[in-house]
Amino acid sequence: MTSPSTTAPFATCDLCDAHKNDSSGRFRVLPPVFRPFGGVSRFCGPVVTLKCFEDNSLVKAAVDGSGLVETPAGRVPAVLVVDGGASLRRALLGGNLGAAAARNGWAGVVIDGCVRDVAELAQCQVGIRALAAMPLPTEKRNEGQRGLAVQIQGVWVYPGDWLYADEDGIVVMPAPLQA
Repeated sequence: MTSPSTTAPFATCDLCDAHKNDSSGRFRVLPPVFRPFGGVSRFCGPVVTLKCFEDNSLVKAAVDGSGLVETPAGRVPAVLVVDGGASLRRALLGGNLGAAAARNGWAGVVIDGCVRDVAELAQCQVGIRALAAMPLPTEKRNEGQRGLAVQIQGVWVYPGDWLYADEDGIVVMPAPLQA
């Protein structure tokens, strides 16, 4: 299943073939450590970033808000990219927040950290990628940052980048594909 999008159809393998000689750093591929958890396997959109460690207060605030962002092509579903410090000790997203992300129009959520409520997340019509499942919830300290460059598994991701995810992997580039 794919998320609604105004961009051209894509395959991450084709994108990698087209950009395999890119040495500028503008085309980036995330390491193959992310597992799928949502009900949508292929998604893309402009990136909104968060940085938080074992506190999902900002994740909740983000997915409770609209996932649509303004672009030159109009309003499109965004992808929330969360730098959770690769923590495997607490889950930053669970069933309630996954349902909120789907309900509020997010194309996807990519978490450098954990999720919980795996069976519920599988029913959410949103793309969700994370490192692992962990049943422990986070503490709520209202700590973290939004809208900054984040490093996900050693790869820089910037607000406004475009993220493309499918069954083969996740790539990030500074502009959307042209139809």
